[in-house]
Amino acid sequence: MSLIASRNNPRVRRWRALTHDARERRKHRRAMIEGENLVLAFLQSGKAVESLILSKTGSSHAAFIGLARQSGKPPTVLADRVFRWIADTEAPAGIAAEIALPDSSPDLKTSTGCVFLEGIQDAGNVGAILRSAAAFGIADAVLGRGCADAWSPKVLRAAMGAHFSMRIAENADLAVDIGHFGGTVVCTVPRGGVPLADADLSGRIGWLFGAEGQGVSDALAARATLRVSIPMSGIAESLNVAAAAAICFYQSSLAGAGA
Repeated sequence: MSLIASRNNPRVRRWRALTHDARERRKHRRAMIEGENLVLAFLQSGKAVESLILSKTGSSHAAFIGLARQSGKPPTVLADRVFRWIADTEAPAGIAAEIALPDSSPDLKTSTGCVFLEGIQDAGNVGAILRSAAAFGIADAVLGRGCADAWSPKVLRAAMGAHFSMRIAENADLAVDIGHFGGTVVCTVPRGGVPLADADLSGRIGWLFGAEGQGVSDALAARATLRVSIPMSGIAESLNVAAAAAICFYQSSLAGAGA
């Protein structure tokens, strides 16, 4: 395996741009995933990496060598300092991959379940919502304008591989897409909604969650079929949006199990 030791190498500069610049990801329809767990999850989903990248130190790691063999691609090895330069984390594990962004987008008219996100800017929240959605069998996600980039390194890490089993649309016109969905659209509100445990969550459910602090806009809330609230006995005014989403998905799964 040859070693790349220069930051000026065109491939190295490309990988750094894909890591740090959403415009480059959109332009080239490529993204970077980093770390053993994400690379393994991607390969287990049956997809092929465009390039597999190891740090010099990582190139002697038995698990990484195994992933390289599994990928079917000869790994590119970077000097440790060069690998750190392209990575998003402060202490990178030493394995990364360039992947193609999927061409498929949600078919909302036939979707069995979807999550709609409006203006959620925190990458950790977006990733955590996707992770919970995938865990409870929700296959589709539609992110409106102003949401964090779904394929940014922080969202990818927080989602823990959820991207590879979901269909994700970005920069969407949520009003239009909610209309295309056609099922029951459930909007969460801090208070005044139907208590979550009492809500009819049977059938095709589209969950609508709004920005941290502001919540769902009035215009989109007006398009919801049902408004629900999560009763709280403590002093907190509201739940973190990702925590609220996980509770909602769990409650919805109970409704589906009882159907």
